[in-house]
Amino acid sequence: MRSILIALVLLAAGSTACLAQCDKKVSFTSSKTQHLDENSTLKQENDETTVIEFNKTDITVTINHDGQDQKMTGTVKSYACDWSVPYKTGKTTATVSLKRDDGDAMDFTLTVEGKGGKITLLAESKEHPDDKIKLEAVKFEEKN
Repeated sequence: MRSILIALVLLAAGSTACLAQCDKKVSFTSSKTQHLDENSTLKQENDETTVIEFNKTDITVTINHDGQDQKMTGTVKSYACDWSVPYKTGKTTATVSLKRDDGDAMDFTLTVEGKGGKITLLAESKEHPDDKIKLEAVKFEEKN
């Protein structure tokens, strides 16, 4: 009976840690952007720094290409988060609406996934199914 109680306490503590990530603002940083076609074949790759900060309600994307920042802000419409090892193994899926400074807006489905020692982000838009955006994290962490 005592070993069952200890196992339940450890399970609850692990679940709390995973939920803690899901309730925090996170920052995803990448140094390379890959553009994929509808079959996930690489079309183009750009060396540029992308920082995506998000939580359950808000998102900010900043892309620095050749010293110029392009910033987009938006809202999170739906959010699902499940990480067995915080910031290492798991998945977050969010539907977001992003707006550029010029007022142009677009909806995306973002999937952040951690497995095999890599964290990737895939952005897909119904308006442009032939241009999926894939990023690999150089840093993925809680944002203060």
